[in-house]
Amino acid sequence: MLAILAPGQGAQTPGLLTPWLDVPRIADLLNWWSAVVDLDLVHLGTKAGADEIKDTAIAQPLIVAAGLAAAATLLPDDDPHAVLDNLPHHIAAVAGHSVGELTASAVAGVLPVEAALVLVRERGRAMARAASLRDTGMTAILGGDPAAVQAKLAEHGLTAANMNGAGQIVAAGTIDDLAALAADPPEGARLRPLAVAGAFHTAYMASAVDRLRELTAGMPVGEPHTRLLSNADGTVVQHGRDVINRLVQQVAAPVRWDRCMETLGALGVTAVIELPPAGTLTGLIRRALPGVETLALKTPDDIPAAQELLERHRHELEPSMAPSWRLLVAPIAGTLERAALDLGTQVTAGTVLGRVVAKREAAEIVTAHDAVIVEWLAENGDPISPGQPIVRLHPRADEVFA
Repeated sequence: MLAILAPGQGAQTPGLLTPWLDVPRIADLLNWWSAVVDLDLVHLGTKAGADEIKDTAIAQPLIVAAGLAAAATLLPDDDPHAVLDNLPHHIAAVAGHSVGELTASAVAGVLPVEAALVLVRERGRAMARAASLRDTGMTAILGGDPAAVQAKLAEHGLTAANMNGAGQIVAAGTIDDLAALAADPPEGARLRPLAVAGAFHTAYMASAVDRLRELTAGMPVGEPHTRLLSNADGTVVQHGRDVINRLVQQVAAPVRWDRCMETLGALGVTAVIELPPAGTLTGLIRRALPGVETLALKTPDDIPAAQELLERHRHELEPSMAPSWRLLVAPIAGTLERAALDLGTQVTAGTVLGRVVAKREAAEIVTAHDAVIVEWLAENGDPISPGQPIVRLHPRADEVFA
């Protein structure tokens, strides 16, 4: 099983788009996307220096555009005017870190590309405005006992804004509180201040959440074509509107990339490809999931190797993921409590088909569309893994039970 990953802010480097301009169609796409985000992406991705692309309002659209340009090259559509309209069936899951969730959502089919770019433009601007209200920042903490690190952050009034796994936690808060942490670090840990403009994924971003909630109310939304993981808790998100709501809330909530990696492991993912600007997430995967094959897609020269990896792992995805059917999957691990609905039952949007019950939580399995139950893929009382298929639906009963 193969997953596509998209990195977050801080991964950008000067000149990251330069090699992609020689790929047919990419320069034209970037010129069009520049108009959408109201930034000269070609200049920013080829000639701008590190200080210029550090600006949140610039970095976020640039990162998403780079990821989407590479995805359009790796996963070309039959229609030369389309971008990412048909995700290959053999991609088992998609996940993004922080702003990379917007890239992942577009790759998974939840957001049209232009909608993702509008959203990242407004997200970057709103987060930059929120950051300007208070002198805040972020510091990576490498190593140390996780519980001791968390205790030290609480002692200094800081938030664990990113739980990245593989021995990495990112602290966020005021500059004064970060300075106090630097003077009194957790035992056995190394600290590395990050070149970001504010305390992202904390309560300091509340005003940005308000702006994005207002903006996304009328946004066009599709359903995920494959498993799409959420930074909030690592769960597989089944419905497009739920994805959007989580994207908005995530701006002021901690990124749980550690849980995303746990879900990738539980799904049985055996290989990942990281979209540009690549390298950060594959490094974390190698430490947290050492048996998983990784490929950092940095330039077009990496495309042949990425396509070969896709081909080698294509047979490992369940045939039931084909997009002609609607497949509902478990959002968390636990025990299945299945609704008493027979095959052939016509259900309407919003129908609860069951729930997965864990020790500390339960999550409902709800259909977002009118459909007919074609096949139950798990039985009542079965132990369930996150992302495991539960029920297969079809939009029309007459096509499968005629």
